[in-house]
Amino acid sequence: MASSSLLVTIFLCMFFLSVNANEVTVGGKSGDWKIPPSSSDSFNDWSQKARFKVGDFLVFSYEAGKDSVLQVTREAYEKCNTTSPKASYTDGNTKVKLEQPGPVYFISGTQGHCQKGQKLRLVVVTPRSSLSPAPSPSDGPAVAPTSGAAKLTGVFSVLGLVLGLWALF
Repeated sequence: MASSSLLVTIFLCMFFLSVNANEVTVGGKSGDWKIPPSSSDSFNDWSQKARFKVGDFLVFSYEAGKDSVLQVTREAYEKCNTTSPKASYTDGNTKVKLEQPGPVYFISGTQGHCQKGQKLRLVVVTPRSSLSPAPSPSDGPAVAPTSGAAKLTGVFSVLGLVLGLWALF
């Protein structure tokens, strides 16, 4: 009985810890990865109004075979250079996990689309710093704050949750 209770407790802890991640559709309500209709509707304007945390997923929706998403360096983003992306996606419904804090850059892989505004720059923050404002992508590279105390607090929170749920069983 005790071992099954412990397994249930571990499962619940893993479930609650994984709930923090969000799926964010690029572009918001329109949800289409395509050339914006005007410069005031840019993906960067949209991203500055949103908060992106480590563990979140970006969802890009586009017509497979006619467009793509390239994750690129800052320099490639600024020059709309599609030749050496960090990652390339072509499936039409791309999910990209944001795995580390700092700036992230995406451009369209279709010739001429990036130059017409189909590009995205955003800043990813650590979940524990999500209450503070995200730095502007134009301020240069973002450096995520780190704290040994914050890491220990998270460990003790999980441990307390496990022990508390275990005591219920």
